[in-house]
This record gives sequence, structure tokens and C-alpha cells, in this order.
Amino acid sequence: MHRHNHVYVSGKGMISALGPDVPRAAAALYAPHPRLPALSRKVETALKLPVFEIPDLEPDPGVPGGFSLQLLRCALQEALSEAGLSARDLARQRVGVCIGTTVACQLNNIPFYATLRSGGTPPAQPFRDYIAGNPAEWTRREFHLQGPALTVSNACSSGADAIGIAMLWIRQGLCDLVICGGTDEINKVPLDGFNALGVCSPEPCRPFDARRNGLNLGEGAGILILSARAPVGSAPCFALAGYGNSSDAFHITQPDPEGKGLERAIRFSLHSAGGISTSDIAFINAHGTGTSVNDQVESVVFQRLFQDSARFISTKGLTGHTLGAAGAIECILSLLMLEREMVPASTRFESLSPEMPLAPLSRSTAIPAAEYALSTSLAFGGSNTALVLRRL
Repeated sequence: MHRHNHVYVSGKGMISALGPDVPRAAAALYAPHPRLPALSRKVETALKLPVFEIPDLEPDPGVPGGFSLQLLRCALQEALSEAGLSARDLARQRVGVCIGTTVACQLNNIPFYATLRSGGTPPAQPFRDYIAGNPAEWTRREFHLQGPALTVSNACSSGADAIGIAMLWIRQGLCDLVICGGTDEINKVPLDGFNALGVCSPEPCRPFDARRNGLNLGEGAGILILSARAPVGSAPCFALAGYGNSSDAFHITQPDPEGKGLERAIRFSLHSAGGISTSDIAFINAHGTGTSVNDQVESVVFQRLFQDSARFISTKGLTGHTLGAAGAIECILSLLMLEREMVPASTRFESLSPEMPLAPLSRSTAIPAAEYALSTSLAFGGSNTALVLRRL
């Protein structure tokens, strides 16, 4: 593949616990005292589990599809504004949409299930809301898009996979522009589900740390506008340079402990980026959930591929695990690090456990003139995804 077969980032938008938009998230990314998770304000639950909810944004009952679609709309508006695109502009081009999610692909209406279990006849409206809230289809209808529309539900790699698929659409000549990314909310379904798996921490998560004991759920949306053409007058500009995906076929909820699938995904992404070397990667924004198995697998793979020169962090101590939005949010945060030529410390990392061959960055690290970054995402079902980002 040609080394300069780039797909350009013409706009980005993000909302998460880190900030309601990209500029405020960028400022908080390097803050010395990051915000802590707290007990949920929205979910009725007896669970004492801290989560990263978005403050000062209340769910709008008039939005079909629930809070996930509301978050998508916030991030999409910012991304289109940065790209300088109007609805009329979108109608003149071949525009696709590819959005990753987990929660929006589930029927999350708890009263519906309660009625069904009690032998009653549940109403049809929850199904209508579910169909109307399909993220990609809603975006296609809202802007009268003529290109392909795909909602990706690949668990926690959904957002990263959606961006990778969008990149491939442009490379293959299917689209001039693609709206892509991920969105997910916190509600009772994922909170109870992850708690049942025993992977939630009762305290702020500590990815890669010796005392790590689980993840904190988060919510948010990250949207990129990808283009076949470089933004006019943008200096510097950024590109999606490579995408790799693989499946472990090992376990429904755990990655292969040897990390063979993750290694394949990273190698695929480097090949997709024109055959660049691991030495070209300035830093890695890891999946880094704070769970025992995930963090160990990533550390093992990074050591195997990058040896002791690997520089990596996790940002989930700032945003929580935003499920289908995680890969998209972390892609945008990685672009911000490339832009500012600075990688923040991995949040709440203090000490390395003996089974971990490599430690993440424990202090902010300058990356002057850095060209490439890598963002990794792992998911239930054995999915592994890697995105290569480039500063031009």
C-alpha cells in the first residue's frame, strides 16, 4: 500500500466527563488534579460503583434512542462546525456515516422487560424508539446522506472499528467524506451487566497499576469527519494512516493471555499505514481498562513488539470506560497529544506489579516532532483493533 494514501481529519467533536467539547477536554487532559468518578445521578441502583457521568447535561426525553443519541448530536455538531460543513455541503458530496455503539444497539427499556416477565403485554413504543434511535440511520436521515450508513456493534472496540471502516470506505473510493466515531451512555443495563461480571472497581480506576482492581464505566461520544482531501489552510493537519482488526477466538469476555490477536491487529495497522515500523510510533494510547487481564495482555504485547522503548498510557482514568465510544474518544485524545507534542501521565499509575513487563508513562512526556501514534481497543468476543494516526 502506498505510504501516502492518507485519509484526512477535517473535523472532530467530543463530549465526555473530561469536557463538553474538544477544547475543554484538551485543557483537562493535562490538568494536575483530574476529576474523580462519583456514584451515578441518573441510574436507579443499589450498586456503590463510581462512574464517569457527564455533568450539567440532562437526558432529553424527546430525543429518540435515548441519551446515546443526544451525546452523538453534541459531538457531531462540534465536528461539523470545525470542518466548516453545513447540511447543504453534505448533500453535494458522497458522504457515508459509520457509528459504533453498544448501548444504542440494545433495547434498554427496563419497564418493558418488567411487563414481559410479569406476563403482561408490553407496549410497542420502546421498539419504535429503538429503531428511530439507530445512530447511523438517524444521522443519514437527518442530513439526507447518500452514502453507506452502518452502525457498528462490536462491543468496546466499536468506535475504533467504525473509524477504521470509514477510512477504508474513503480509500476504496466509496465516499468523499465519512462521519464516523462512537457514542454510548451509562444506564442500568451496562452498569448491572459489568457489575455481574465482577470487573467494576469500587474506587477510581488505576490502569496498569499494581493495585488495579477493575474499571469505572463512563459515557460520551467522539466524532471525526474524515475526508479524501486535506483541509484547506490547516497546519498542522492529521490523518488516519492505518487500521488493523483481529479476533482472538479465545473466550467470550477475556482476551488471549498471550495477546496474539492484539499483536496481529497492531501489525495489520502498521502494514495498512504503508508498512511503517514499530520504531515510527511515538506513543500508544492503550485500551487500559484497569482490569487485571486486559492491562497485563497489553503490557506483554507492547513489550514484545516495541521492546523497552514502548511509551504508552491509558486515558480511562479521565473518561471512564465509555464502551462503544471509547475507541473514538481515545483516537481524538491521541490526535490532541500529537498536536500538542505532549503525552500526559497515565492517570493514577504508581507502581508496577511483577507480572507486568512494562510500565506506562508516569509523568508527562514531550514528543517533539512526533509523526505517528497508535491507539488500541479490545472488546468482548475477542475483538482487537488498532488505529495509526499521523501528524503531517
